[in-house]
Amino acid sequence: MQIYTFIILASFLLIGCASKGLDKTDGWSAQKLYEEARSELNVGNYETAVSVYQKLSSRFPFGKYAQQGSLDIAYAHWKNGDSGIALASLDRYNKLYPSQDGSDYALYLRGLINFNENQTLFSSITGEDMAERDAEAGRIAFASFKRLVKNFPDTPYKEDAIKRMRFLRNVLAENEAHVARYYMRRKAYIASLNRSKVILTQYHGTPATEEALALMVTIYDILGLQDLSNDSLRVLKLNYPLSPYLDYTYNPRERGGLPRSIRRKTNTTWNEFNFIKSLKGIVPKGLIED
Repeated sequence: MQIYTFIILASFLLIGCASKGLDKTDGWSAQKLYEEARSELNVGNYETAVSVYQKLSSRFPFGKYAQQGSLDIAYAHWKNGDSGIALASLDRYNKLYPSQDGSDYALYLRGLINFNENQTLFSSITGEDMAERDAEAGRIAFASFKRLVKNFPDTPYKEDAIKRMRFLRNVLAENEAHVARYYMRRKAYIASLNRSKVILTQYHGTPATEEALALMVTIYDILGLQDLSNDSLRVLKLNYPLSPYLDYTYNPRERGGLPRSIRRKTNTTWNEFNFIKSLKGIVPKGLIED
């Protein structure tokens, strides 16, 4: 009797262990796997979505569902906080499907990932200035959006990409000004001048142009190069006749070189750009209609 009882208990244990190893997706078609993954993606279960997309890719590596899944999983990784893996997924997509439908979205998503690099909830609330961060990710994002607009003039992502390029151009110019102020505080005047010249040559017309001219007026005066200082002042007056820099001494310890009370606002902070609203509706589309 004890032997029979042992056998029955052992059977239940084996069944229990076997049930734990079951995968409910076993035997699912490519379409079924894709629909399940997309459903999880749409409700924000990004980690689960990634898991199902991976099963889709391993079981059905070819076809329209695999191709769309390769785009979707990059988006899911990004939204799950894995930007590096998301970029690697886009690289894989471009190698597998060069110059095919979805290439515009892949380029757009690459720009978005770099655009939001190091973004935190705290900075979105406080309005932390992007110009005071490392600008490398911004340069990469700008390049991606520029390539998108050039190579895919009819893409639905063009309008948003152009807006982000304008914003990033301001940010990159402000970043140069931020570094110029740092060098000026350290009395590295030539380095500060060089940063100001970058603004004038590469980011002409951005709000930082006005500050760059004011900074040059001050530094040339410090260096005793009065003719160059006067030339810079003349250009400043010609282009910005109402500039506050004409009435206030440039102070490299202040953001923008001016007191907060008279400083002009520029569109280089997260809350001004309202990026949360801008990111709505970018779930991958195009290859397969929901």
